[in-house]
Amino acid sequence: MRRQFVRLHRWFGVATALFLIVAGLTGAVIAWDHELDAALNPSFFEARTPGPALSGLELARRVEAADPRVQVTYLPLAAEPGHTLQMMVLPRIEPATRAPYKLDFNQIAVDPATGDVQGRREWGAFSLSRINLIPFIYKLHYTLHLPFTGGVDVGVWLMGVVGIVWLFDSIIALGLSFPSLKAWRKSLAFRFGRGGYALTFDLHRSGGVWIWGLLMIVALTSVSMNLAAPVVRPIVSMFSTLTPDPINNPEIVRAPKPGDGMLSRERIVQLAEEAGKAQHIAVPPGGIYYAEFLHTYGVGFYETGNDHGDMGLGNPWMYWDAATGKLLGKQIPGKGTAGDIFMQVQFPLHSGRILGVGGRILISAVGVAVAMLSATGLLIWLRKLNARRGAAVKARKAQSVEETQRAPVARNADRMPERSREEVASE
Repeated sequence: MRRQFVRLHRWFGVATALFLIVAGLTGAVIAWDHELDAALNPSFFEARTPGPALSGLELARRVEAADPRVQVTYLPLAAEPGHTLQMMVLPRIEPATRAPYKLDFNQIAVDPATGDVQGRREWGAFSLSRINLIPFIYKLHYTLHLPFTGGVDVGVWLMGVVGIVWLFDSIIALGLSFPSLKAWRKSLAFRFGRGGYALTFDLHRSGGVWIWGLLMIVALTSVSMNLAAPVVRPIVSMFSTLTPDPINNPEIVRAPKPGDGMLSRERIVQLAEEAGKAQHIAVPPGGIYYAEFLHTYGVGFYETGNDHGDMGLGNPWMYWDAATGKLLGKQIPGKGTAGDIFMQVQFPLHSGRILGVGGRILISAVGVAVAMLSATGLLIWLRKLNARRGAAVKARKAQSVEETQRAPVARNADRMPERSREEVASE
């Protein structure tokens, strides 16, 4: 049985190694995406004009009035002091062609004192330019920048499947790391003095053992990040009820009707303030999002600048029908069924933000370790592959020499008369 598990571990590791090297290194970087992005692109993050900042709602009005091609889909309700206010936008429908306007950007940085657009970029574009580098790395982490094909997000599915294989492989690896009770100390040791292959092997085996629990958490949450709707939520719902919300359960959204209007962002924020007080949410509405395909508004509750949820289980979110203002659902961290809380904890665990800055440092270190474990696994496999090939070459050479040595005897035997052969055989 152990031989079969060794073979599974070998092929699971080889199949996922390159993907995990990319995911590990990019994950180590994007744990600090906001800070690195701001350091690389001060003109996109730092406001040019001193003075009192306008509200996010007023800035969105000014942006849409200045450029009728764009519709603001996400905006923080207030800018951080000294910083621009960054909005996500989508193109409106051009009346003449009845097709969306062509835009080469989906994110803008707005001067909070004047409403002027300081910068534009296509978040997630396949580009290594300074303005696009961190979003490029972020998207590379979970999609590899692979395209939609046949309505399927190939990259998201691929990395989700890699996470599933990695999860099972981690369980197999732990069993293989402890071949016997007597040898358990060796499975935790590093032979730094030996160097070479011995150290490579120890880094792979013992390194994986020391952080095995963290690897399992990252592997599981990576599956939840990429395959929540098709895989994780259905499995969790077998054990615990999941509270519906319009993002994960679009079937609960009312079908649009002819003549449907659209409530203003201001009205939705007002509803959010009232609902936040009723739910005893300690922080105010911090950002508003419009999901056009669902005709639904979402409002996140957080202090200015904390849109990622830098500590604990993240930020509360509530959702309203954009036409009627009906409350469609809510996600309040720490509240709901056991299944709800399990799903709430996935991103904070995966990003390390559940523990604040310390957790982000830890997740960066784990990302580097994942890349190291995958790289050392590949090196071990290549060494053993070369050894097997070398042994096969030696075996073929030995067989060839043996056949060469036997050939003269066989030829001489062929020349003997039949009687002589019998005599030789009898001797």
